[in-house]
Amino acid sequence: MLPDTTVPASLLAVLTFLRGCFTTPTFTTFAALVTGLIAQTGRGTVTGMVTGAGLTRTWSHDRAHAFFSRASWNPDLLGISLSHLVVRQLLPADGLLTVAVDDTLFKRRGKKVFGAAWQHDGAARGPKPVGRGTCFVVVGIVVQLPFLARPVCLPVMARLWRPKQEQSKVGLAASMIRLLAACHHGRRIHVVADAAYHGKALRGLPATCTFTTRLPASAVLYDLAPPPTGRRGRPALKGERLGTPKDLATTAAFTRTEVKRYQRTDTVHLAETTCLWYGSFHTRTVRVILLRDDTTDTGYDLALVTTDLTTRAAGLIARYASRWSIEVTFAEARDLLGVGQAQNRTRSAVERTVPFGLYCYTITVAWYALHGHHPRDVVERRERAPWYTTKAEPALSDMAAKLRRVIIAARFTPTRPGRPTDEEIRAVQQAWAAAGAA
Repeated sequence: MLPDTTVPASLLAVLTFLRGCFTTPTFTTFAALVTGLIAQTGRGTVTGMVTGAGLTRTWSHDRAHAFFSRASWNPDLLGISLSHLVVRQLLPADGLLTVAVDDTLFKRRGKKVFGAAWQHDGAARGPKPVGRGTCFVVVGIVVQLPFLARPVCLPVMARLWRPKQEQSKVGLAASMIRLLAACHHGRRIHVVADAAYHGKALRGLPATCTFTTRLPASAVLYDLAPPPTGRRGRPALKGERLGTPKDLATTAAFTRTEVKRYQRTDTVHLAETTCLWYGSFHTRTVRVILLRDDTTDTGYDLALVTTDLTTRAAGLIARYASRWSIEVTFAEARDLLGVGQAQNRTRSAVERTVPFGLYCYTITVAWYALHGHHPRDVVERRERAPWYTTKAEPALSDMAAKLRRVIIAARFTPTRPGRPTDEEIRAVQQAWAAAGAA
């Protein structure tokens, strides 16, 4: 146990992997705030974390605020340490390292909130996908846990993006991918993203990284560059114009293939072309995968572009389908852990509070996978909620609920029982006397 805190030993064993990112006093605060955010069932504010940790009478709230605004720790380095925990503990030694990239908006009010602005909100409710808040570009490792049929995306890096600044969302994503690849230089990294992530910033990715994204309908493709002619002048960098994905679909030869996506096996029709997407990847060779669900259709339903030249087309479709797990992570982190509800306003605090909350999501899943899972968890959940007749695997709500019970048990089961004080003894004696007199 840490001084003044009641962090369960199993959770502390997970947090110990991250101890090198902090000084000793800061690590104590970090462990307490992680415990508080997970244990808190109310709002996930900074003071809510202190309340969830049961430290409102022990710590000043300024100690928690100072952790985000003034303490010396780097969210990128913390995320890298967390990625090593995920890779070493939750992935097989020879397993593929699949990374999902996306951005999400956390709504914020107030003129003095750093980085807050009106911008696109893909999760907005209503006809207008616009909201005011802070937007974070998130990188997460997609893992397949043995007790889950669906993949899970575990955030390991997140950076604030501000509109009308020098670096775009794609640029932020590319810099985080390069940092992640440098820290995992011995492994090949496969990155998946939606159609918004393409551009010149991706041209400088390491050779150990592949990038797969949805191809925009307006993208213009070219044939590979022809061999040098021997004449004077610069050789051609691209071949003949192949056209848009719609143009490719009219002449492509589709083959019937089975693909595994979204926990089911579908029979689809695939066609692939090796070419250049000169506008985004310049002279780097890419593959374009066209997917058609209905054989009678003359167009396509999905177009993917990838720098992975070796994986089979069906495997690429399955890899891209795993990208949806990061959308699930965003929703669960908001609804179950209260990520983004902190009300701090300064630059350092805003830039570090949301990554901290997303990392708590990863810590919760890692704790459950390493110390908390039991085959009877789903059975007990169905007994408490018999209307879940088809429930076959634990959800994040089940993982968080079990960790909360462990935190509560650690809080009320101290390792060293203390002697009652004189005031407590007198209070009990007075209660007995009052009961006897009644």
